[in-house]
Amino acid sequence: MSSTTKKGGDFQPDSDVHITFEDQQKINKFARHNAKMEDYKNELKTKENELKSLEEAIEETSLLDELEDKIPYLVGEVFIYQNVETTQKCLEEAKAAKESEIQALKQKCTDLKNLMSELKAQLYGKFGNHINLEAEDE
Repeated sequence: MSSTTKKGGDFQPDSDVHITFEDQQKINKFARHNAKMEDYKNELKTKENELKSLEEAIEETSLLDELEDKIPYLVGEVFIYQNVETTQKCLEEAKAAKESEIQALKQKCTDLKNLMSELKAQLYGKFGNHINLEAEDE
């Protein structure tokens, strides 16, 4: 090996890397945004599962023959008995509200991704490969 070639194990952790207070603030802000993004992703999964349950409930109630049958509908922590038509209307309203919540959450995720991309570009621009801002795959 020539003297100009470096071995992979010659990395020096503090070589040419100086972190200012502003840099640390950006890193912290990125970390907070990243944690918030994880929360949004978990909330989105929950809401999508709730939406799926509502869609299944709508399908099941549409299969009922007797429109005058009273079926239980959960409101808060109690069940009330309503006819099929009223229950279907309530389910459709709940579905529309859940879809709206999902869209709002997706928009928050998009906005947060944009902020994180800006921070990521600034931090990688300054620190290059001395910083890792990529999410670990599970």
